[in-house]
Amino acid sequence: LPQRGRGGRGVRAIRGIPSLAPGIAPAHPTLGLLLPSNPLHHLLMAGLERPVVATSGNLSDEPICTDEHEALERLGPLVDLLLVHNRPIARHADDSIAWLLDGEPRLLRRARGYAPAPVLLRTPAPLILGVGGHLKSSVALAVERQVFISQHIGDLDDPLARNAFHQVIDDLTRLYGAQPVVLAHDMHPDYYSTQVAQKFSQTATHAPTCSAIQHHHAHFAACLAEHQHTGQALGIIWDGTGYGLDGTIWGGEFLSGDCAHSQRMAYLRPFMLPGGEAAIREPWRVALALLYELEGDALWQRNDLAPVRKLSAAQRPLLATMLSRGVNSPRTSSAGRLFDGVAALLGLCQQASYEGEAAMLLEYHADPHETGSYPFTLDGPQLDWRPCVAAVREEQRRGIIPSLLSARFHNTMVAAMVALAQQSPHEAVALSGGCFQNRLLSTRASRCLRASGKRVLMHRLVPPNDGGISLGQVAAAAARREG
Repeated sequence: LPQRGRGGRGVRAIRGIPSLAPGIAPAHPTLGLLLPSNPLHHLLMAGLERPVVATSGNLSDEPICTDEHEALERLGPLVDLLLVHNRPIARHADDSIAWLLDGEPRLLRRARGYAPAPVLLRTPAPLILGVGGHLKSSVALAVERQVFISQHIGDLDDPLARNAFHQVIDDLTRLYGAQPVVLAHDMHPDYYSTQVAQKFSQTATHAPTCSAIQHHHAHFAACLAEHQHTGQALGIIWDGTGYGLDGTIWGGEFLSGDCAHSQRMAYLRPFMLPGGEAAIREPWRVALALLYELEGDALWQRNDLAPVRKLSAAQRPLLATMLSRGVNSPRTSSAGRLFDGVAALLGLCQQASYEGEAAMLLEYHADPHETGSYPFTLDGPQLDWRPCVAAVREEQRRGIIPSLLSARFHNTMVAAMVALAQQSPHEAVALSGGCFQNRLLSTRASRCLRASGKRVLMHRLVPPNDGGISLGQVAAAAARREG
């Protein structure tokens, strides 16, 4: 729900509601609305006779609490009262999240009301269990043409989410009386879901075979499977991170192929992530890496730049050594991290409090009416972002406001997609990956690609983020066996 703007004295106005507390979705231009989902909610809302602010019954990254004893233990220190009921909850289920894009509802989180409703494959498949990724985890089970996809589970770093992951697998296989013959999993050896699949394949009495599906190909296959697309297509798969076929971190990929197999047609020019995973929560690290590619050691004297200004005198030589020698600085082609780095460069987010915050703020600050863009180059298979970032830096130096800089950066990324799509012989273009949760990017990319003569495939039934990975794993494994 778009907000009308900010009211006075720290409140915001929104479509007939006079004010909202500033702590509700701070810095976000949209709000999510939900209706009561069970009779108790209806009774509660009827008694209150006014809207309430709702949040889920869990801590960040943990699964939803399902009984009052668990809620008292996990949430007791945070709440004043618990409203309980004598009807037990069999399975945890988050609220689903959907938005309208190109006039169609599309899912960002698939849970209550949608899971485990099946997605239909084009042809029947053997019993295949896709165990998903590591973040925004879900699992999927193929039974003939139907792929039953679980509710959103959560991030598998958390022990409670891991317990829920096992419970969901048990529920799905028992509910459909299915004993999988294939376990499809991500290629990343450190993902918990990968380790579970491999261990089960090695120890089970009737051991299923394992099928490793590369992360970005799973995104690609999920989108193709939703549309029951046959034949070849171009996949523009942009996300945060995924384990690449060469053992590096991918995330800004152009794939050419079909549901069974694809190859890397092009990719974003790789850059370093100083501190590795720390760069996900600290986008200033990414900004420094991008700027270092442009300015080298002269960067450390640029106190006019927000990411440099943030560093203490003791931190600068440490970061300089990391970037000059590549110490603890893996290289990545990640589009998600590129967006994060530009957000930090513009001073919009140096420290992220949740996944994707920097990129979201970059989107929210973009002027929707701006049509300008920046240069980029195609150097063989690499889409070189350096001319774009250099132009952002130059206009920032000249005092151009962040809303125009952000919009022009988004427009450049869309223009790059179109330029590379024009080099592909395939009519169909599948857009997938967490970056396509960005409404501005998704809307403009789909419109411009269609205007260039391409047929655009976008997710409707599963999220573009890692919540759709399990469907792609199943679809790819099934297509390989069929072929």
